[in-house]
Amino acid sequence: MVDRLVNSEANARRIAMVENCFGGSGQPLAVPGRVLVGEGVLTKMCRKKPKPRQFFLFNDILVYGNIVINKKKYNKQHIIPLEEVKLESLADEGQYRNGWLIKTVTKSFAVYAATPTEKQEWMAHITKCIEDLLRKSGKKPVEVHAAVWVPDNEATICMHCNKTQFTVLNRRHHCRQCGAVVCGPCSNKKLLLPGQGNGKAVRVCLQCYDAASKIKAIPTTAVDSLNNKDPQRNSADSSGGDSSGDDDDGNKEENHDEPKFYSTLGR
Repeated sequence: MVDRLVNSEANARRIAMVENCFGGSGQPLAVPGRVLVGEGVLTKMCRKKPKPRQFFLFNDILVYGNIVINKKKYNKQHIIPLEEVKLESLADEGQYRNGWLIKTVTKSFAVYAATPTEKQEWMAHITKCIEDLLRKSGKKPVEVHAAVWVPDNEATICMHCNKTQFTVLNRRHHCRQCGAVVCGPCSNKKLLLPGQGNGKAVRVCLQCYDAASKIKAIPTTAVDSLNNKDPQRNSADSSGGDSSGDDDDGNKEENHDEPKFYSTLGR
């Protein structure tokens, strides 16, 4: 079904509409062979709390952004190549239900659908797109993915030393290797991690640094004290805000239409 939509006028119109909704803040999405497979609102677990985000599934990429005006305007566009994506279903726990992990090389996060049916539809369509993309390209699935960050509100004290309480002065940091919320002294080392930091070493907790240091095959370029030697960069790495801007508030609406999928799952 996707192949039939490639050169269709309906597909071109849908993609143009998505581009218009992002406006000048988004990247061009119309490229030869690209098909918009589906779209809808999912709740994304952001750094501070879960927030609604508009998602667009193409046959080669996954795009999402903040909702400014539903179906009319979005910003903070994020584009994820599907060949890097791995999905993991999450068990229903407490207030978080119908969720799964979207894991990529550079970042990983949890999303939640409104109903079990919507979760099944989203996961099935994303999985089918990934399978088709890898089969056509002949590439193998990516094996290394970024850690899922623990939300700030789930850690009132450092998850490494279990002593430091987070305050305005004692700010939260995230280990890029395991995703734990840790204090400054417990994350004053850096490692080179695949797909992260644009080739530069990134912040990790002492536990992950010590474990990596014992494996010679893993690069262990470190900065002994981020707080003393690079205070400006240390501030940028802290939990003052997500560097991607994805944690910014968007539209406050909570009522959303069911997702729309434009292709069938038949092979």
